[in-house]
Amino acid sequence: QFRLVESGGGLVQPGGSLTLSCTASGVTVGHAYYGWFRQAPGKDREAVSCITYDGITFYADSVKGRFTISRDNARPTVYLQLNNLKPEDTALYYCAAGYGYNWYWMSAKDYGFWGQGTQVTVSS
Repeated sequence: QFRLVESGGGLVQPGGSLTLSCTASGVTVGHAYYGWFRQAPGKDREAVSCITYDGITFYADSVKGRFTISRDNARPTVYLQLNNLKPEDTALYYCAAGYGYNWYWMSAKDYGFWGQGTQVTVSS
């Protein structure tokens, strides 16, 4: 069973930073791509970032230049560094993984595995 566990969320002031981690365990999928999504109260889930097995990265316009995704294939763990956080970044952040071809990084349906989420709250 492929399992994803997120950690690193918390309460931070505007302008602050957090590092989210997503660790895969169980029967991991080789050459998987990993994504981060978030969902704020009353809003739809939205794609934040994605990284392929080869290290190609994608970012939503709203976080470009502030968030950085990276991965350690040996562990395997995916990280999302969140800098210059804003109140509108407040959400439950989910890690997701998928594999195969003909996928679109912003499409939640193209990810077959999901974590339980970690809460990020940006407030003064």
